[in-house]
Amino acid sequence: MLIKHAHIVSDTEYMADIQITDHIISAIGQSLAPRDHEQVIDATGAIVMPGLIDVHVHFREPGFTDKETIKTGAAAAAHGGFTTVVAMSNLKPVPDTVETLKPLLEKNQTDAKITVLQFAPITHDLHSDQVVDMAALQAAGALGFSNDGVGVQDADTMYQAMQQAAKLHAPIVAHIEDASLMHGGVINAGPVAKKLNLPGIINQTESSQLARDLELAAATGVHYHACHVSTRQSVDLIREAKKRGVNVTAEVSPHHLLLDENNIPGDNPMFKMNPPLRSRADHLALLEGLQDGTLDMIATDHAPHTAAEKTGSFKTAAFGIVGSETAFSTLYTKLVKSKMFTLKQLIARMSTIPAEKFDLPGGHITVSGPADLTIMDLDTPYTIDPADWFSKGKNSPFIGDKVNGQTLYTISQGQIAYARA
Repeated sequence: MLIKHAHIVSDTEYMADIQITDHIISAIGQSLAPRDHEQVIDATGAIVMPGLIDVHVHFREPGFTDKETIKTGAAAAAHGGFTTVVAMSNLKPVPDTVETLKPLLEKNQTDAKITVLQFAPITHDLHSDQVVDMAALQAAGALGFSNDGVGVQDADTMYQAMQQAAKLHAPIVAHIEDASLMHGGVINAGPVAKKLNLPGIINQTESSQLARDLELAAATGVHYHACHVSTRQSVDLIREAKKRGVNVTAEVSPHHLLLDENNIPGDNPMFKMNPPLRSRADHLALLEGLQDGTLDMIATDHAPHTAAEKTGSFKTAAFGIVGSETAFSTLYTKLVKSKMFTLKQLIARMSTIPAEKFDLPGGHITVSGPADLTIMDLDTPYTIDPADWFSKGKNSPFIGDKVNGQTLYTISQGQIAYARA
């Protein structure tokens, strides 16, 4: 494959042609000539960037294929410009043994046109206090360990898990939530919850467990990764922990960067997610934390549900929204076009930094590097319409928004995973 007239935006920004041989970038240069039988893509007017990397998706297979499958989830990610994603383990059966993990890893390869990596759970069946055999699961192919969706409630269980993971140099990827503080909450505890007469979720539900985990991470030296950070207190805790030398990384979701509780238009469950949309002050703290490096990366927490599960009220609907197909466009439109972030900064937080922190291929455009590339049209505005999506899930608060940043091609390991018709 030969990409001509590429406006490359990676560590630097320049114009060049990119030649791909098998799975790698074989040449970058001016006026490269096509070889026999070589596919040529004219990237004139577009930008070419490292393939996007998402370390937090839910593909729902096995167990919940009415919501999503590996095939539809991976297709949705490719449509959004992602060449590598990491899937969570809240499945049925939970992949907590080698026997249940291996078929999932195989299906991730056969059913996806992009790279789909997999987290195994921290504990058996997610809800127990019995830590899995991390060494065996890592040897089988698990990238790291996460109980995303529920969180580890017992401190000693988390301490034992961190000790095991530290010996294996494997990340603990934490859903931070003290269940005893939830009290049936469905929305941020604040004026909007009061106005709508809905039970609220206090910030300390997240930050109190994060404080516990950061102390345990400091004691064990494990790579501790905080999922979907949503509060000012959490940003402050992570910032201080990094200053102390704790091996912590953190992600923030697009919806928490772009929305706060004041954007919730009444009792509309398309705005129901966990953690919830927080206050304006929390929202601003997340933007500041992403800007100064306290929050390392952006991850979608792509969480598809059926239409029935997202119908009705905050009280009864499922937590979660989809994000794979809207993440880059919404973030580019609202953060880069507004000059809050540069395009390079956005790409770093959606590609380069996730690759570096989780030791993944990609994140850069270099000769001999993996041919994981995303070609984007930044100039043509369009309206977000779920009829255009590949995901089974249509649950998003961004439907109807006018945005820029449309994927033209997603190239994963030298093969076209998505091409705009």
